[in-house]
Amino acid sequence: MMPLSYIQGSSVAPLLGETIGRCLNRIAVQHPDRLAVAGLPQRVRYSYNEFRAMVDRSARAFLSLGIERGDRVAIWSTNNYEWITAQYATAKIGAVLVNVNPAYRTHELEYVLRHSRAKLLLLVESFKASNYLDIFYEVCPEAKRCEPGHIDSWRFPSLKSVVFIGREEHPGMFTRRAFAELGDEAPDAQLQLREDSLDIDDVINIQYTSGTTGFPKGVQLTHNNILNNGYHIGQIMALTPEDRVCVPLPFYHCFGMVVSNLAAMTHGAAVVIPAPAFDVLSTLKAVQEERCTVLHGVPTMFRAELDHPEFGSFDVSTLRTGIMAGAPCPVELMRRVVTQMHLKQILIAYGQTEASPVTTLTRPHDPLERRVGTVGTVMPHQELKIVDPETGATVSRGTQGELCFRGYHVMRGYDSDPKATSEAIDEARWLHSGDLGVLDDDGYVSITGRIKDMVIRGGENLYPREIEEFLNTLEGIAEAYVVGVPDEKYGEELLACIKIEPKSLGQVPTSEQFRQLCEGKIAHFKVPRYWIVVDEYPMTVTGKVQKFKIREMAIRQLNLTIDPTSPADQ
Repeated sequence: MMPLSYIQGSSVAPLLGETIGRCLNRIAVQHPDRLAVAGLPQRVRYSYNEFRAMVDRSARAFLSLGIERGDRVAIWSTNNYEWITAQYATAKIGAVLVNVNPAYRTHELEYVLRHSRAKLLLLVESFKASNYLDIFYEVCPEAKRCEPGHIDSWRFPSLKSVVFIGREEHPGMFTRRAFAELGDEAPDAQLQLREDSLDIDDVINIQYTSGTTGFPKGVQLTHNNILNNGYHIGQIMALTPEDRVCVPLPFYHCFGMVVSNLAAMTHGAAVVIPAPAFDVLSTLKAVQEERCTVLHGVPTMFRAELDHPEFGSFDVSTLRTGIMAGAPCPVELMRRVVTQMHLKQILIAYGQTEASPVTTLTRPHDPLERRVGTVGTVMPHQELKIVDPETGATVSRGTQGELCFRGYHVMRGYDSDPKATSEAIDEARWLHSGDLGVLDDDGYVSITGRIKDMVIRGGENLYPREIEEFLNTLEGIAEAYVVGVPDEKYGEELLACIKIEPKSLGQVPTSEQFRQLCEGKIAHFKVPRYWIVVDEYPMTVTGKVQKFKIREMAIRQLNLTIDPTSPADQ
């Protein structure tokens, strides 16, 4: 009888069983003088003792603004030390940190603030072409007429306070300094009382992940979910207080917030912030100057670092390990990472936000073939099975099916969306990933495809349905369907297949003109690169659009090369 595709992760290290705040307190006592955070762009360095004091002051400031247990605090910012401070300060008082993608524009910001019922928003001024202040005032103009701490908006009835992460004063907002000074008003005893009231199963983070059915869904994650995921990732990586983790990944994403920040903190290691967002030279410079031992990233990041003309001028010999995830890693790239970047113990991770996020991970001494041909084996204290998508029955080893996960890491659910939650998590608490894979005899998982209508562009998960619903609101577009097409650099790129409204049938807009329609309204990475206009879509006999035929047509029309290793083509 063939063994079934089921495996559970054993470990000599137990689950932590504590809140994030208590864990930080414990680590700060154990390693008070160790470096906790080095924010290179801001030229700040904090020991664990200093960092804990700063977190506590911010936590008391939130209390002074009336943030209760379970209230939502949104943060819209690129990487900086204030982001990490907010991460721990909100956890200490039981508030729910709502991660807002820095690439969001008016369309998405308004949705997230309304849907999350955020009571407080932290934001920076701008980054690259995005002015966050202008965007915020566009969606909440009444804030300009309000006193700080007394926002009164019909669009956002829950929003009461906005904190500007900077020195300049803006209408309706606290400055960074004014906010910090509020932390001197609440006594230590009030903070301690709040900390003592918290439970490890409290929801303390909401991450918005786009769905196949329209707008993004808010993934509810608990102390127990993400603290333990970060801790056991760090255990497998053999992190110690001697390690310095370079984080070029965005903090708003689980990869940055959990796999990087929490993995480091739970082991007394340091987090090094090289830049507000990924920058090749800043990353290499941080590794050299801070003597970093750990470097995370998606494959495109590692390739960009290796291919930079100045790569050879940097000393990266201190690197030991790191995690690569988000897209398949070609054999040639893995060899270069191991040899040229000295990352002999680089690991490959797989998972999803709904699973906190890592579910499978290669091990430090796995051979190269394991690290490029699989996504590793199950994490400690987790269960994994592969089922027939049609029947739900667990399949035999070596048989393709849908990956499902169960354990401490499975999300509480989608915020205010019980229907979507029940569709993702079954009655036995198995989280259905929507991804297809195979479990081999040694317990290693290979990803073979996707049930979900999802596109992975350079490690970023993009959901066509959400983009389609936005495109269908634009003037001149009668109907839009979005698919992924192969791309040598990013793995996949977005293509929009458009029908033009009859009244617009004059000169067909160019791809650039279509993209201009989207500017400032939707995140730049969601704007399709390719646009084609059709009179009719390929349909089934029952009237459903055949997206695979749109994709095939686009590949031929645009003369694109199909990557034979792409899961979408297997």
